[in-house]
Amino acid sequence: MIKINKIDDSTFEVTVEERTTTTHRVTVKPDYYEKLTEGRVPAETLVEKSFEFLLDRESNTSILSSFDLPVIGQYFPEYEREIKKMLK
Repeated sequence: MIKINKIDDSTFEVTVEERTTTTHRVTVKPDYYEKLTEGRVPAETLVEKSFEFLLDRESNTSILSSFDLPVIGQYFPEYEREIKKMLK
């Protein structure tokens, strides 16, 4: 289960409850949010879907504890293309 807690407009605390529960701090800059969503979904939805994307590829214990959302694309080049599909 993925729980999203909005800290402020660009910072989110994400708790992933699996075999081991992990907590992550994620930042999403407004321009990157717009690029991926065109404003169609709340930032929380973008963060949640991004974690679903990550969890399809690695365990929650392998996800960085703190990162800016664009970092995902450095590890998974298909991220931006796939997340846009997931949000349609």
